[in-house]
Amino acid sequence: MHPANQPIPPGPAPRGLLHRAGRACARRPWLVVAAWLLALLAAVGADRAWGGDYEDDFTLPGTSVQTGSDLLDAHGGAATRGVPAQVVLSAGRDGDGLAAHGAAVRSAGQRLAALPEVISVADPLATPGAVTADGRTGYYTVRFASNPIRFDTSYVERVDAAVAPLRTDGVTVEYGGPLGRLAAPTGADRASEAIGIITAVIVLLLGFGSVAAAAFPLVSAVIGLIIGLAGLGLLAAGLDFAAVSPTLAVMMGLGVGLDYSLFLVTRHRKLLHTVSDPTEAAGHAVATSGRAVLVAALTVTAALAGLFASGVGFIGMLGVAAGVTVLTGALAALTLTPALLGLAGRRIDRLRVRTPVDEPDADADGPAGRDVWQRWAAVVGRRPWTFLLLGTALLTLLAVPAAGMRLGHVDAGASPTTATERRAYDLVADGFGPGANGPVTVVVTLDKNGTAPDARTRLAKDLHEALTHTPGVAQATPPAPTADGALLVSTVTPAGAPQDRATADLLHRLTDRTLPDALDPYHATGYVTGQTAAQQTFRDVLADRLPLVVGLVVAAAFVLLLTVFRSPLVALKAALLNLLSIAASYGVVVAVFQWGWGSSLLGLDETVPVESYVPTMMFAIVFGLSMDYEVFLLSRIREYWLAGRDNQAAVAAGLASTARVITCAALIMTSVFLAFLLSQNPVVKMLALGLGVSVVLDATVVRLLLVPATMNLLGRANWWIPAWLDRLLPHLDPEGGPPPADPVGGPAPVAADARTGREDVQAPEDRRAGADRAEAPDPTAPAHPIPEVRP
Repeated sequence: MHPANQPIPPGPAPRGLLHRAGRACARRPWLVVAAWLLALLAAVGADRAWGGDYEDDFTLPGTSVQTGSDLLDAHGGAATRGVPAQVVLSAGRDGDGLAAHGAAVRSAGQRLAALPEVISVADPLATPGAVTADGRTGYYTVRFASNPIRFDTSYVERVDAAVAPLRTDGVTVEYGGPLGRLAAPTGADRASEAIGIITAVIVLLLGFGSVAAAAFPLVSAVIGLIIGLAGLGLLAAGLDFAAVSPTLAVMMGLGVGLDYSLFLVTRHRKLLHTVSDPTEAAGHAVATSGRAVLVAALTVTAALAGLFASGVGFIGMLGVAAGVTVLTGALAALTLTPALLGLAGRRIDRLRVRTPVDEPDADADGPAGRDVWQRWAAVVGRRPWTFLLLGTALLTLLAVPAAGMRLGHVDAGASPTTATERRAYDLVADGFGPGANGPVTVVVTLDKNGTAPDARTRLAKDLHEALTHTPGVAQATPPAPTADGALLVSTVTPAGAPQDRATADLLHRLTDRTLPDALDPYHATGYVTGQTAAQQTFRDVLADRLPLVVGLVVAAAFVLLLTVFRSPLVALKAALLNLLSIAASYGVVVAVFQWGWGSSLLGLDETVPVESYVPTMMFAIVFGLSMDYEVFLLSRIREYWLAGRDNQAAVAAGLASTARVITCAALIMTSVFLAFLLSQNPVVKMLALGLGVSVVLDATVVRLLLVPATMNLLGRANWWIPAWLDRLLPHLDPEGGPPPADPVGGPAPVAADARTGREDVQAPEDRRAGADRAEAPDPTAPAHPIPEVRP
């Protein structure tokens, strides 16, 4: 055989831990599959037996609002203990008021009081202020020993049975607060999960054209997700997780699990062209793309761990919830996926599905398909400033609305009208005013010298007058002493709805001016507490801590990328581009939810503020996910550069070789996120839209415009690192192993040695210590030779 037509020796395969682990999983596939199935059964069984529940906990130890709540618990007696929920009644606009249904009202109240977990029930007909002036609308205040959101949904049926006499009598009954959330249907989230999985199947089939290759990422991701959710349930038995935690965990776990496995399957199928032993190919895939998966998963997890910098346990535990399924998804990709590849062997493409990408000119892995991306990279390389400015301008334009972001709490008024919680909210707002859905409690502690009856009377009178004359207050009850005389308590009803800006201003006004002015002469201290006040304090704390979270997450990601890619400029560029894409995602969320642009298409009939913890969560998640594609793309670019290509050729080759797999991965993750727009929870809709938009922007504007443009502009400086910093940093290779074959099957471009300027197709030894020299493929050699595998 002519020397020019000899197959290319593949070079020594990587023999690191990841390679050995991947090869072992592929050689003993049934053992690995059995282990995962046993882990699945054990985790699900343990979760059913000992798993906990999820509820929102806005407690903020050390804050004024929490101190007031603790004082009420200690001195308020049965009337203030437990978790309150409203059962709202309406006699309608025709006929008599609630008083005409007195027997049914009393009977239903007694039945409610007899239910398990109920501490007390306040009868609306016997409670001042619990019935509207026209007598047609009223509410029970039911206090539970624990949060009803933790109850089994069958509890709602028992409540329905208790209020049956009222409904039989023609009275409308709706449930508000945590009882209303317990009654909310959960089918929308299940539909979202199903849509995400179905879309993933379609994308995988179109991308691979093979049933087995499409099924393996799906099987791996779903098993990893179920185990992660079961583990999260077990953690919830001893730790407090927010109600949105399992939904967030599904969004993250399913999205990254599919992506991570997809990258491995794609690399494995390419290796089968040059490696005869499928188990070696699987081991090599884990050692190369698997290493990038590991770096990406650690980056996402580190970003999520940065949420603890907020100082709010509620937010930090949301990061834990998402991180659990990210890690189980990565573990499944690194072990279960190579086992499935080992089972398939060379039969992975046996069950083919004819799709458009099977055609040679549409195959992104074939010469024609790659030529499209090569040509695109060449176009960007010729006009890098033009595309850099275009991409930056587009992201900046999308980010403009973010400047007007208003944080707050999305109340039940934004829920669908089909939800009982929303109908209860509307009945209360129509009958008592919008502020009745978010009353606050003023708690006053008295100095020992101010406990005399006459002083207490004067204080109560002055305080009541100050509260009623405070702008933004609809009404305030006269301050009344607790049973032990330690506190004075008043209920203040704002003039606006709980999520209105005016209500937030009122809470600050009460805390900063009204209470100090009224109480200082009596040496007394006042606290504003209650759910609405707690949510406002929660928002203020998060707004103050967001810069710290941003700084820590960006710094951690910068150090990790610097260590992996040995380039300060590449790490800095990645951080800046991710910040810009996150700002654009924020802008889209503000435009849709706060400004109302297209919000009706998402099932919202009013504008809402951005939920206080959404920006913090979005930042950590989006920054971590953005690094996924950054790591995979830069890994390939760096790999070709280390093989001896010049900067522009390496950028073009890296973009071409990752084009289809990153596009498929982005489509899958976007479909998973956007499917959750069907959720009835507006906060879930916010996260779904923000995360989905961020993935689209990252996979298109950032990957196709900004990354190639900036890397072409920086040239050789992309891979510059000071010698002292190179010695200081540990060596982590995101994709170990020998350089890949030329992506277009032709000769590798002649590159200039960065140190000497000598043109050479071989990798300069100073670029990578211990790297094997890469031979330039002969143009007459087969595009995909199958050499013998070296022992």
